[in-house]
Amino acid sequence: MSVECFVTGGTGFIGQHLVANLSAKGHTVRVLMRRPKRLAALREQVAHLGGDASRVFAVAGDLEQDNLGLSLADREVLRQAKVVFHLGAHFAWGLSLEQARAVNVEGAKRVALLAAEQNSRLVMIGGYMLKNHEHLQRIGIVPHNPPLTDWPAVYRRVGSYEASKLEAHFATLALMSAKGGEMTVIHPSTVCGHSRTGHILDGQPLVALIRNLVQGKLTAVPGTAEHWLPMVTVDYLVELVAASAFDPAMAGQELLALDAQTPNLRELLAEVAQPIGLKSPKHYIPLRLLKWLLRIPPVARFLNTDVEALDFIQITRFDTAAVEQFANRHGIAKPDIRQSLRHTATFVHSYCLGKEEALIVGQ
Repeated sequence: MSVECFVTGGTGFIGQHLVANLSAKGHTVRVLMRRPKRLAALREQVAHLGGDASRVFAVAGDLEQDNLGLSLADREVLRQAKVVFHLGAHFAWGLSLEQARAVNVEGAKRVALLAAEQNSRLVMIGGYMLKNHEHLQRIGIVPHNPPLTDWPAVYRRVGSYEASKLEAHFATLALMSAKGGEMTVIHPSTVCGHSRTGHILDGQPLVALIRNLVQGKLTAVPGTAEHWLPMVTVDYLVELVAASAFDPAMAGQELLALDAQTPNLRELLAEVAQPIGLKSPKHYIPLRLLKWLLRIPPVARFLNTDVEALDFIQITRFDTAAVEQFANRHGIAKPDIRQSLRHTATFVHSYCLGKEEALIVGQ
């Protein structure tokens, strides 16, 4: 059965794959776009990813504007949406509190309000750090009573991007509870490329990691042998997101999308180095020392790394029984994460770094 869907963040990496997935299944997908003229490019990409481009439409709007900047006509069209997928976010390191809050917190609340007012199921992308309870406590978040949290202090501790995603989660839960709205939250770990094609967009954390490896800027493994960067492939993630949207049992639930088979960071670097003929680092550098070094601007620029990114490298292990049971119930097969990492590295080397290497050779 075809369902009307509204997607924010549909032009981003996860968003493109989700729009392709939904449209391939026969759903009509309306995507919030600040530049609707780019619909043709989005449709081309959706078709390339296996979706049905004819089922994808643009809705002019902006997460930073009141009522999402929607026209009355578009608002009327969106009332038909049974599901609202909120993936839109301002992702960057070094954002100010005001920049991050404007899109990631206030924008999320605007999307939630629209979903609640028209009785649409809201499916929101959170983040796996929300399932690291020790981390939340350590940075000063009070999960069972969020209003007690000193949010400006949290922003100072972890950086504006991550803090705004955390704040948005609790703010949206509170709004949907107050409005009686129906909400499902998917918490992905760091996103790997497509398990078969390796497709990934530049700007993703894993691409930055591979780029630093290629450029010789990653000469030591951050952390210890226990540290890892939990991953999930983009195709597995969007299958989980789509399935949860139409599962009545997932109303009011949260799901952690994380592959527990992700190797530790040293082995992960070896996996992505192997298909592109590189040697991976064997020695370690303590995270505390690396964080101190990255506070020196010239060092941070040379290493092409931001201290905010290091918080995602950790030793905490997560319980993935619930997501594995959910995937089994819906017949969603989990890809081999090591093979997916190798495919992603090959894709990055060919499509994201190829032009850079050509420029270097040309010089």
